[in-house]
Amino acid sequence: MTDVRHSEPESLAHLLGGRGGAVDASLPPVAFVVGWLLFSHSIGVGALFAVACGVVIGVVRFVRGTRPRAVLVSVALVVVAALVAMYTGRPEDFFLVQLLSNAASALVWAASIAVRWPLLGVVVGTVLGQKTRWRRDPDLLRAYSVASWAWVGQYVLRVLVFLPLWLAAQVEVLAVARVALTWPLQLLCLVVSGWLLKRALPAGHPGIRHPRE
Repeated sequence: MTDVRHSEPESLAHLLGGRGGAVDASLPPVAFVVGWLLFSHSIGVGALFAVACGVVIGVVRFVRGTRPRAVLVSVALVVVAALVAMYTGRPEDFFLVQLLSNAASALVWAASIAVRWPLLGVVVGTVLGQKTRWRRDPDLLRAYSVASWAWVGQYVLRVLVFLPLWLAAQVEVLAVARVALTWPLQLLCLVVSGWLLKRALPAGHPGIRHPRE
């Protein structure tokens, strides 16, 4: 049997998806800022650009086989962000949903570690069809807890960057930060969490695909 521990960083990135979805998520905010800048700081036009971009990306993802539910959620998030900005009349509020989402995600991931249900284990276990078998392996449970801190870290980093920019109404910089801290950071998080997962497992453990019971 092949020892999957030697390839866990790569397999983890493969299991949880590459940069495609994250790249898609960074495009509507860029479209919003482009429309806002090109049409005399019109939030309405920026919102229209963002929603149109989100819909196009959703259609492309659906054609490529992405589940309809995931497509609808991604488009809905763009629509909500656009509506918030239009309601408040502040273009920086287009990024408020993302800011709040990252803050909530950091809290949820940290809480999942505290209650011994690390979300990385939940997600990977679901993808691998293991349900909760991984929790009956103390070594795997501990490794998922350690590796989940990388995910907490990425959400906290985004909040630390986005919050002061949002407070200062730095719309253009927010768009740049959104791109820089979307797929590059997610890719780094996948690599780091995969490395932590591998390091936390004891020598001789068969790896994430083979939990010990």
